[in-house]
Formats: sequence, C-alpha cells, structure tokens
Amino acid sequence: VQLQASGGGLVQPGGSLRLSCVASGSIFAINAMGWYRQAAEKQRELVAEITSSGSTNYADSVKGRFTISRDNAKDTVYLQMNSLKPEDSADYYCSMDYIDYSGYTYRNFWGQGTQVTVSS
Repeated sequence: VQLQASGGGLVQPGGSLRLSCVASGSIFAINAMGWYRQAAEKQRELVAEITSSGSTNYADSVKGRFTISRDNAKDTVYLQMNSLKPEDSADYYCSMDYIDYSGYTYRNFWGQGTQVTVSS
C-alpha cells in the first residue's frame, strides 16, 4: 500500500498550490484522509481532514484559505491552498485510515512528504 503525494513547490506569498495524494495497493476501503504538515524544528500538525462521506475539518490557521477534497473513485485526496503565507512553508504529508481485504483497519497510514515553500 502506498500514498503518493505531489504538487509541492516554491510559490510567492499570496499564491496558490494544489497538492494531490493517490492511494494504491491492496485497499478494500478508505475511511478518513487528511493532510498534515511539519515545518523545520516543529511538530507535525493537522492541516485538514475529510471523511469518506465528505465531512471536513480544518486547522484554524488555514480556514478560509485551504480546501480539502477527495475523489473516491480515484482514491485521491486534494488540498487546494490559496493565499499562501510564508508560515505555510513545510513538508506536507497525506494520511489515511483504510481497511484491507482481510478486514483489518489501519489508522494514520502515512505517505511521503511534498515540500511547500512560500517565499518572495
């Protein structure tokens, strides 16, 4: 099972980026999916999460600027980031809770990070 994130890069303050994360492998069903970030010398923090039915939750620091969405048919979660600020710079990680074909539930399965740098 893998989570492959993409879409990071360098952007100027006020700019936008769209992150994508695709799940693949022996997955029967995916429950919650989410994005976390970790800046240098800081703890990893939740950015946004979305349930299989589409309910969302955001960190206060990104509310109104970031939008999480998912395409269940493609096992993909997105993070649209607008009005980016330098303090949004971090490695962004996607995660998921999923069920394999034996019925076992895995929680907080992580993918590799994608770097976002907001700088002029």
